[in-house]
Amino acid sequence: MRTKRNLILAVVLGVAILPLASLLAQTTTSPPQTFTTTIYLDYRYFLNNAGPMTLKPSSQTTAYLSNQFIFRRAYFTYENKINDNLKFRFRLDADNTANVTGVTLTGLPVTGVTTAKDDKLRPFMKHLYLEYSNFLIPKMVLNVGMIETLTFKPAEERWGLRSVAKTLVDGYKDITKKEIYASSADIGATLKYSFAKYFRVAAGYYNGSHYTHAENDQYKEIEIQTQITPFAGLSIVGYYDYEQKLPVASLPLETKPVGQTYKVDAFFEMVKNLVIAGEWFIYKNDLYQTAGEKYDVGGWSAFGRYVVKADKFTLFARYDSYIPNSLDRDLDMSLVIAGFDWAPYHASWRLQPNIWFTNYTNGVRYNANATKNSDIVFNLTFFLSF
Repeated sequence: MRTKRNLILAVVLGVAILPLASLLAQTTTSPPQTFTTTIYLDYRYFLNNAGPMTLKPSSQTTAYLSNQFIFRRAYFTYENKINDNLKFRFRLDADNTANVTGVTLTGLPVTGVTTAKDDKLRPFMKHLYLEYSNFLIPKMVLNVGMIETLTFKPAEERWGLRSVAKTLVDGYKDITKKEIYASSADIGATLKYSFAKYFRVAAGYYNGSHYTHAENDQYKEIEIQTQITPFAGLSIVGYYDYEQKLPVASLPLETKPVGQTYKVDAFFEMVKNLVIAGEWFIYKNDLYQTAGEKYDVGGWSAFGRYVVKADKFTLFARYDSYIPNSLDRDLDMSLVIAGFDWAPYHASWRLQPNIWFTNYTNGVRYNANATKNSDIVFNLTFFLSF
């Protein structure tokens, strides 16, 4: 009888303990959750003060935006690799976009209203998504939520210096003030599939309003990307996106205005520690017209990065050409960036001194008071990642 009771007790304990043991085993073998932080801080100084951007105001003794420290971005990322196929990401971003924080009333009775603004480094949500690897078939990846778009990633990975400057399309509006409706993140879904290491395809379906705005119409943005690697060390990436825009009264003939981007990247990585890359794009928007004639927005970029010593010292240089209006070439401009990346103590803290030389075909078109067609800016970038 005692033997029978012991056997029953062993079975009960086994049934209770086995699921717990299985859970513990799964927990101990799964990769841990990760928390990471990335920060970009610049010390900026203008090396001239008569160009369209660096122009010294008449009331100032020095260029008013020169000699300043700037926190450009701060990222906080949480990732949880749930198992071999599922991963979750939550990322907060922060920048110095001015926010209206109050209203000031003046006069008795009130004769005017002013808004109060500040430039605090404010956090906002950048990523919130689930990634499902081997979705439906092996090597297929599904991302759903507030996710990275397909537009910038290949060029950004090869450039590898987001702390110094955005890539051509990513930073186009910052440089030219011309909107090309491109964003690094949006709400939607992407599917990526690798047929082999030589051929990859991806497609995205998004709101099109980007992560900074709520959806305001029924139209969606479609992105398609293909990557071909004909042989080791050479990759070519083709990209296309399409989005229908809301009709506008000023263009009665455009009942269905459309925005489209065509983009090609080429990456040469045949020499150890050396990356040479090219990026070209053209953006067509039916709403962009001059005297009823449509114009295109475009540009190209070439950059190189050489790792002298891994996680210690890297040299880099880049040339960008911008065409904000294909019908008005007086607006053309170019940008040269050069510098080095140095980790004096640890790879988590890097010093990246760099110089930006911007040249304008006609600087007066960007600032009527400019006396030079160029701007020269020195940045000492502090890159922190931990």
